[in-house]
This record gives sequence, C-alpha cells and structure tokens, in this order.
Amino acid sequence: MSTAPNTFEGSCLCGAVRYQVSGTPDLFFLCHCSRCRKGTGSAHASNMFIPDGKLVWLSGEDVVTSFAVEGAQHARAFCSRCGSPVPIVRPGGRVKLPAGSLDTNAGMRPLAHIWTGSRADWDEHLEDVTAFDERPG
Repeated sequence: MSTAPNTFEGSCLCGAVRYQVSGTPDLFFLCHCSRCRKGTGSAHASNMFIPDGKLVWLSGEDVVTSFAVEGAQHARAFCSRCGSPVPIVRPGGRVKLPAGSLDTNAGMRPLAHIWTGSRADWDEHLEDVTAFDERPG
C-alpha cells in the first residue's frame, strides 16, 4: 500500500487541460508493451493506478480525446491540441494517471517494469548512456 498524497494535480503540455485526481494509488508501473511505446513515443509509459479515484477536470475537458484498442484493455486519453497523455477512468472506476503529466509530486516510485519482453531494442542499459543536465551544444 502506498503512502502517496491523496490529491494529485496535473496538466498537458500546452496547458489547455488541467485536472485533479483524488485517491491513493496502489500501482505504479513502467510499461514497455508495444501499445504503450506507440502511445507515448518513448521507451515506456509511466502510469499510476488509483482504485476508486476521483477525476475532476479543472479546465479543458472539452479538448480531451480518448482512444481504446478494440478487443483489448488498452485505452488512453490525451489533449487533442498537444497530444499529451492525461488521466482516464477505466471500467470499475480505476483511474489511470500518466505520471509524466503531474504538476505535483507522485509521492511514490514505480513498483516494476512490465511487459519487458516487448521492450525496444535500444532500451537496455540506459543508465550507461552519457547524461547532461541540459541539452548539449
């Protein structure tokens, strides 16, 4: 069980969508499945899951779009202006909260990498890649 804060606030990249989610997350995964990689354009999705979470749109609900893969559990919501992932309420009331969209602290670390059998071929030993505090050059 997490001791994370009970209220999270976040927004999309362009600022059109702002939200607040209340509840205590029970899961936080870094998902490497091909659907999450395609949906984020990155090595993995970073999602927190909040059972019986309460999602309130503070602004921009009218520009939130969702997409679900037919015949699968995979679904995502995003700002239709900038494409940033935003929370989505899943069947049963579980809120899927993209951790990268948070403006407040997550309050917990990911519990696991999942679907690593689908990880991108370049997504190994990234801790060994040179790191810069800002973009070099």
